[in-house]
Amino acid sequence: MTDTDPSPFDYDTHAVSAADTLTPADRYQELFVAVQTQRVFPDSKTFVDCAPRQHPERILEAYRARNQEPGFDLKCFVHEHFEVYQRKPTEFVADPDNTLSEHIDRLWPVLTRQPRKHPEFSSLLPLPHDYVVPGGRFTEMYYWDSYFTMLGLDESGHCELLRSMADNFAYLIDTYGHVPNGNRSYYLSRSQPPVFALMTDLFEESGVHKAHDYLPQLRKEHAFWTEGGDQLRPGETHRRCVCLADGSVLNRYWDERDTPREESYLEDVETARSSSRPAHEVYRDLRAGAESGWDFSSRWLGDPQRLSSIRTTKIVPIDLNCFLYHLERQICRLSEAKGWHSCAEEFRQRAQARIAAINRYLWSEQQGAYFDYDWSLGQPRDNLTAATLTPLFVKLASEQQAARVADVVRDRLLAPGGLSTTEMSGTGEQWDRPNGWAPLQWIGIRGLQYYGHDALALQIEERWLKIVSLLYERDSKLVEKYVLRPSAEHAGGGEYPLQDGFGWTNGVTRKLMQEDPTHEAHRCRAGRCRPERADSGDQG
Repeated sequence: MTDTDPSPFDYDTHAVSAADTLTPADRYQELFVAVQTQRVFPDSKTFVDCAPRQHPERILEAYRARNQEPGFDLKCFVHEHFEVYQRKPTEFVADPDNTLSEHIDRLWPVLTRQPRKHPEFSSLLPLPHDYVVPGGRFTEMYYWDSYFTMLGLDESGHCELLRSMADNFAYLIDTYGHVPNGNRSYYLSRSQPPVFALMTDLFEESGVHKAHDYLPQLRKEHAFWTEGGDQLRPGETHRRCVCLADGSVLNRYWDERDTPREESYLEDVETARSSSRPAHEVYRDLRAGAESGWDFSSRWLGDPQRLSSIRTTKIVPIDLNCFLYHLERQICRLSEAKGWHSCAEEFRQRAQARIAAINRYLWSEQQGAYFDYDWSLGQPRDNLTAATLTPLFVKLASEQQAARVADVVRDRLLAPGGLSTTEMSGTGEQWDRPNGWAPLQWIGIRGLQYYGHDALALQIEERWLKIVSLLYERDSKLVEKYVLRPSAEHAGGGEYPLQDGFGWTNGVTRKLMQEDPTHEAHRCRAGRCRPERADSGDQG
């Protein structure tokens, strides 16, 4: 197979031919700005997910004709011309007799979407097959979320759904050249942490597809992340590539646009207003922070207390470069197996060069851990984060480096409820203390296990499962993120309320419970006080 061969995957091209890549801001122009700035909806994401009731050009014409009339009611106009997505009630009720695993297994159908009918001119990008959404306000498929969700789908025996998800991601890469942040038009200008290579490992282990079936898509994704990097000179940057002082090229997060995020329009405008920097720079860094998946964290800030100091594009992140290392190793391995020796050698050299650069710029011999690097200032960042475990997760670290990282994590990031995201608290950002996140628990646990640090991995696993089961017993649900304290309080911070669901929490928890059959989480039951009805179809 070559990059130009027909795809082996089952795409119903007729069903997905109606993809419309115009974003709501592009399409509705001053109407979009008015709706967002006047807060027609409390959540900026609501309007960009609406479907128009007639052709968008006629809606815009009607707005331009009527908006200056006396008594014009913008909210009424919007409801007249747009169908607002409503999470429909379901009969799902958390069963007090269900174990936590049984509860998760019953939730998969609730979180599954069947793209049988695609709303015309909506922001939703059509997909050929069924997919799983995170839950709550997130009613579309997300990139890196899905890998962690898939861990649970595999454990629950949903092989067909796993195959559908696999083919959807291959379709996105074939269609757009990369996996968007989510399947919405307003997400097309950015991706998320490149975990497709990790997915291909899972697909092969589960018998869904052979990993080598995805070699063309893996190469396309690599080209997306590294485009223009080979032509850079020291100190230069291009899109997602940064050429460092010694000529090494590493990667950063980026977004093709430098305007407010459409799903967080007013929030971004207000953030930029509080900064002395040009607004377009702030917008780009906010968007790049969203591509990182850590939106937002002191990890990306110049001043941990001010979101407006965000400088994501100035930072070379350790986890991103680890995922790209794994992608390069995967392409090398699969190419070698197919007898494509020149391709295999090219990507072997790319991976080796990346390891050398990571060890030079992102490893701190003094502190015994991996840190992000500020290429603009020419110095490492000084904030320790859970991303320091990603080199262990992709088996990039030496035994000595892994041992030192384990010691640092035990001393500085281990919390009563699992693995802390950062050491920084009181920032108001959701990817800081005291919050913990399922994907980081999985990366940390698995990375430590790979290097034989089983006791620390088990501590993180046991503590995380305890926190999840405590809140499940009290509230009959799983949520997006957790406060890593035994009080089972609801996590806060960020731009929106805590979301129920929740895809990656379900996936990681289901997988960890299977690996730890004696944990007390197996004995907990939903809402010991009283079962609660699911939140309108996206969570139980």
